[in-house]
Amino acid sequence: MPANTTGSSPKKKKSRRLRLIVIAVVLLLVGGVGYGAYWSISTVRASFPETTGSLQLKGLSGPVQVKRDGYGIPQIYAGTSEDLFRAQGFVQAQDRFWEMDVRRHMTAGRLSEMFGSGQVETDAFLRTMGWHRVAKQEYDTKVSPAAKKYLRAYSDGVNAYLKDHQGDALSVEYAALDFKNDGYKPEKWTPVDSLAWLKAMAWDLRGNMQDEVDRALASSRLSAKQIDELYPSYPYSRNKPIVQGGGVNELTDEFDPKATPAGSTSGTGGTADGGATGAGQGLQSQLSSLSKTLDDVPALLGPNGTGIGSNSWVVSGKYTTTGKPLLANDPHLAPQLPSVWYQMGLHCKQVTSACPYDAAGFTFAGLPGVVIGHNQDISWGMTNLGADVSDLYLEKVTDNGYLYDGKQLPFTTREETIKVAGGKSRTITVRTTNNGPIVSDRDDELTSVGKDAPVGSGADDVAPDRGDGYAVALKWTALTPSNTMDAVFKLNTAKNFSDFRKAARDFAVPSQNLIYADTKGNIGYQAPGQIPVRSRGDGRYPAPGWDSRYKWSKYIPQSALPWELNPDRGYIVTANQAVVDKKDYPYLLTDDWGYGARSQRITDLIESKTKDGGKISTDDMQSLQMDNSSEIAKVLTPYLLKIDVKDDYVRQAQKLLESWDYTQDSDSAAAAYFNAVWRNTLKLAFGDKLPKELRVKGECLKVRPADDSGPLEDLNGNARLVRECGKRDADMAQPDGGDRWYEVVRDIIKDPKNSWWKTAGTRNKPGATSRDELLGQAMRAARSELTAKLGKDINSWSWGRLHRLTLKNQTLGTDGPGVVQWLLNRGPWNLSGGEAAVNATGWNAAGGYDVTWVPSMRMVVNLDNLDKSRWINLTGASGHAYNAHYTDQTEKWAKGELLPWAFNKSAVDKSTEDELALTP
Repeated sequence: MPANTTGSSPKKKKSRRLRLIVIAVVLLLVGGVGYGAYWSISTVRASFPETTGSLQLKGLSGPVQVKRDGYGIPQIYAGTSEDLFRAQGFVQAQDRFWEMDVRRHMTAGRLSEMFGSGQVETDAFLRTMGWHRVAKQEYDTKVSPAAKKYLRAYSDGVNAYLKDHQGDALSVEYAALDFKNDGYKPEKWTPVDSLAWLKAMAWDLRGNMQDEVDRALASSRLSAKQIDELYPSYPYSRNKPIVQGGGVNELTDEFDPKATPAGSTSGTGGTADGGATGAGQGLQSQLSSLSKTLDDVPALLGPNGTGIGSNSWVVSGKYTTTGKPLLANDPHLAPQLPSVWYQMGLHCKQVTSACPYDAAGFTFAGLPGVVIGHNQDISWGMTNLGADVSDLYLEKVTDNGYLYDGKQLPFTTREETIKVAGGKSRTITVRTTNNGPIVSDRDDELTSVGKDAPVGSGADDVAPDRGDGYAVALKWTALTPSNTMDAVFKLNTAKNFSDFRKAARDFAVPSQNLIYADTKGNIGYQAPGQIPVRSRGDGRYPAPGWDSRYKWSKYIPQSALPWELNPDRGYIVTANQAVVDKKDYPYLLTDDWGYGARSQRITDLIESKTKDGGKISTDDMQSLQMDNSSEIAKVLTPYLLKIDVKDDYVRQAQKLLESWDYTQDSDSAAAAYFNAVWRNTLKLAFGDKLPKELRVKGECLKVRPADDSGPLEDLNGNARLVRECGKRDADMAQPDGGDRWYEVVRDIIKDPKNSWWKTAGTRNKPGATSRDELLGQAMRAARSELTAKLGKDINSWSWGRLHRLTLKNQTLGTDGPGVVQWLLNRGPWNLSGGEAAVNATGWNAAGGYDVTWVPSMRMVVNLDNLDKSRWINLTGASGHAYNAHYTDQTEKWAKGELLPWAFNKSAVDKSTEDELALTP
């Protein structure tokens, strides 16, 4: 059978349309753009994978079948485990090698080798953290022999593809890269390249590091009491934690889900005193610059904020129409093109102890195995646990070393050379203390530390002489070698809850909520991860690195981490809420949980559906994933409707809220207006009172100068003011409008004279003095904003016109020439959902309404009949622009549709449209 070199398409009509689009694009390029002379139709299509026929793959011990359905999703069948993973590497390279290549350069701090001098600072920061070095240590010392064997097989498969594909035959992006980095050729793939990607995911899901920085930055403008008000306690009484009972046995240090809790011993998890409870002006400069550096790294993965999370839940068979569990999962990550996920099935032709794999689900291109999905016996899902696994330490440094318990210790140092495409190499020196690498070395503003930084709150907390200031070191669990890779392989072959928990013990970073169901009817949960116990301090602020009392004393024992099996309530929900009630658990996991808006909404919907003997179907699980209800709208709208609006122009918009049911459908005018009011309420009450380091870059205010103390809320028309402009990227600024801000507003909404409602006026415009005055101002501002954005006629307004998703290709789709961005990017789509809704199409209220994070995939697993499970990806299987499967799932994803998910061989054969034989 001849090989298909153009890629498959489920419909001939789609193929014809695709060819017309490609021709039109090339004609446009040739007609007026220099790239046209180089990018022909053959260039665009040269990298489309062969999906039919037969190809030789060196190293196979026997033939392998790759069966793709109408969406290009591959199911691989092999005779041995090594053949399976070798084929996985080959197939993922076929579809996604550009993505893989960019990722490995990022994790190794080598982006400058591909893209030039603009990436040097990011590379320097990544080299300082040393992700690739840690990954190599993991491969050398932690990864099991079996896992090493599979990693090598995977790498061999990738390299077999690279051997016969270079330049535009790999991906059209390489043709574009030639204009900037002529002659670039990818290196061979290595097992360490795969392991390093786990560090990138851990970084994306690293917990409260941003909150730690933000609190310290806020202290330049706000009092400790005000900061505490902006970070309220988790509402345990209203939003249920994941594990609703149990406790840790004080003698064995083991968690028992059926035990009566002995109560928390607050000292075990570290006391709340000490640390940098405030920050002076010099430290503000340092942390501001560090914050910018932190922002630049996630820009390659996605923004890190309160919206980054996930939903998962599992319902016991006694409450389902099938009589067996149903499990749903949708991780929330930044939108990327292609999606961070790659759907795939990995099947041994005969499942034996020698070849135990029969799994399908969502994988990472560049990493062997299935990350989230199911095998023939169990299913598992993940959400971010959010444990506090990183701390910033202030360090007293000199040219020769750093202070620790009154002694001067030498740095551990190493030199790193950053090669730059089209430029000179740059060599940096990485300095490391016993608390971790000094990340403040990576920016000119971080070479000195704050001269006034108040550190510590107790009489015995003596800060050293500041001299030239403090540096900042990063301590983070992901910088310690672990064997998380083994956990992935063990999850893929687990047969029961005991196997599942054993796999979880190896899941060190990122710390995830692992949810479980099996074909025998069991449901369960396990909190895994390497989570530190602090001798002193609670991780909320940077800690004094010179004092050994603030070191990490140990990690929480795996036996003590919360879990449960078949709880009486019949369901388990994890959506980044608290894992367990703080008063019932002796260890500090974090104080910076998601605040439970999504988790409680899911819980309420499950309970409403199952009361009085009701049953939940697969359709119900799918519908629940698309629930658009706004929790903050339920709280705030009644107050908005009570505002006496005199202006008919604003009153027209207010009327939209009178019959609104709080759902954020894309065609809803009421949702558009409410979210605009919410955004303006946050800006007036909180945003304008935050320091410039937290506000949106380029947005400027008149504020009291830095040398004039006092909270911003006390400003009046007679104050001495200066123009001060924000410094944060829009998708990272505050207030972001997440469910933390729901709690902030909920806490003050019944207090109409609360100081947060008061705003500074100008000579021409008085400030607000009460809640209702501020809400009135927000309603007027929202009406004006939407008139400018959507038009005067409120009947033409819709939430989706504001709340739009544009998918951007990695690196070139963001920073490449305009025509390249036009060629590679897709969208926009008008979306339903919103921030902290179950359908979590997140947006940052400080920055605007555009979608900044999304349910990156969705799945519903039917444990009664796995072939009746459903799944969807954000984009498609292919990473090749204009391939039929580049974004062929996105329209369905936006509508909340799911695709059939064939698993057993007969179902896979029935759904197969293309088959490729890989032979030795």
